[in-house]
Amino acid sequence: MASSNIIRFLLDGKLREIENPDPTETVLNHLRYGMARTGTKEGCAEGDCGACTVVIGELDGNNIRYRAVNACILFMPVLDGKELITVESLCADDGSLHAVQQAMVDTHGSQCGFCTPGIVMSLFALKKENRNPGGNAIEDALAGNLCRCTGYGPIIEAAEKMQDNVAPENADDIKDRVDALKKLARHQTLELTGKSALTGTTKKYYAPVSIEGLADIVERHPNATILAGGTDVGLWVTKQHRELDVVIYIGGVPELQEIEDHGDVVDIGAGVSYTDAMDKLGALYPDMGELIRRIGSVQIRNSGTIGGNIANGSPIGDSPPALIAVGATLVLRKGEDERTIPLEDYFIDYGKQDLRPGEFVARVIVPKPKANQHFRAYKLSKRFDQDISAVCGCFGLTIEDGIVTDARICYGGMAATPKRSAQAEKALVGKPWKKNTAHAGMAAMEQDYAPLSDMRASADYRLVSAKNLLMKAFVETTSSVQTRVLTREGAANAG
Repeated sequence: MASSNIIRFLLDGKLREIENPDPTETVLNHLRYGMARTGTKEGCAEGDCGACTVVIGELDGNNIRYRAVNACILFMPVLDGKELITVESLCADDGSLHAVQQAMVDTHGSQCGFCTPGIVMSLFALKKENRNPGGNAIEDALAGNLCRCTGYGPIIEAAEKMQDNVAPENADDIKDRVDALKKLARHQTLELTGKSALTGTTKKYYAPVSIEGLADIVERHPNATILAGGTDVGLWVTKQHRELDVVIYIGGVPELQEIEDHGDVVDIGAGVSYTDAMDKLGALYPDMGELIRRIGSVQIRNSGTIGGNIANGSPIGDSPPALIAVGATLVLRKGEDERTIPLEDYFIDYGKQDLRPGEFVARVIVPKPKANQHFRAYKLSKRFDQDISAVCGCFGLTIEDGIVTDARICYGGMAATPKRSAQAEKALVGKPWKKNTAHAGMAAMEQDYAPLSDMRASADYRLVSAKNLLMKAFVETTSSVQTRVLTREGAANAG
């Protein structure tokens, strides 16, 4: 049985054990300063540039699922029970290069070399996830890796070239790693008492393995930081230099990793990653799947969670406006009790959510689309990839016999919270779905929002854009005109 105060993981096929590590030490810092594995680089320390990319392997039945993640915002205890692969892991014992590395050499895909290890790991993960990745998959995989000097042409060529050179894995090797990870499976709460490497402050870390265990720990530590993917919490440590006294990690709670179909609704656990939710939500609402594809990078989507994006209450989170527009509800749990509220009611004010002491976000319930329901989601940002929305507009419209019978309009970036446009909705419902009705809704938005100006957009731009997105939705739902860009190629062709 695994000790409750030791993290255990595989590196280079060998078991690594660390007793009571600093709970918020990043994998990047441990690799570089604790193990002198300096191939993994520190660029931005916030999950944007991809120089720190490593690959994590997790059990998936009798297989291992590999995903690229950002080591700079990944805390060491999260490695417990997993396999870690770094750029040093790829070279053979005789020093020969892995096929991905050799392809980068052959195509001259590296100049200064700083970004190269992270790019290699992203491509390595891509090959692990998708045996024959095409152009879109390659560009998506590289969207989270910044290269300032080489240019992506040779790197994409390397990604295409590597496909012919990566040898199939040995079945016995796969079985050995699966068996090794099964032995690391934890059946009791991981409880660490570590000290900050910087200040010596004592910290606690809990990783429960059941939702009952999680509920108990959260009740005992109502002021603890609840950690899911770390794409937000990680920056509290790396950028704000916060000392997190108590951290509760939910990644080992099976009930929070599930997506369940209940006929007319889909339940998504708070620990489900963007990557795992994207296809399911995209099958129900194509625009929602596309919106999630533009959240961060592959590395961020592999770590970040739907529940975390809701729980942190950000006014510019992209998933809450979309979920609110389709009528999602939120399940909150405290001890053995649960309560369900409309998702929009969770957001009270900037930095303030309807979350009681000892309570946590358990899951979000997403209704399936109904007959005559139209859903549209639009993200306005300065870049196609890896950018925060200036405005995110989402529209759930039910139109029967040409009449708007229901309207749910929600924006991100327009207020202190994700906020519905109550007056615009009122101007639409009961009216014929015609251009003059859309114009009335646009005008009514001035009563709903008083946006701020910041580095992403001015207040005037936000308000004008929000109005125009409603007209965009009108055009798309009343004609065959395509006004959206759903692919990177489409963006290029649009000029």
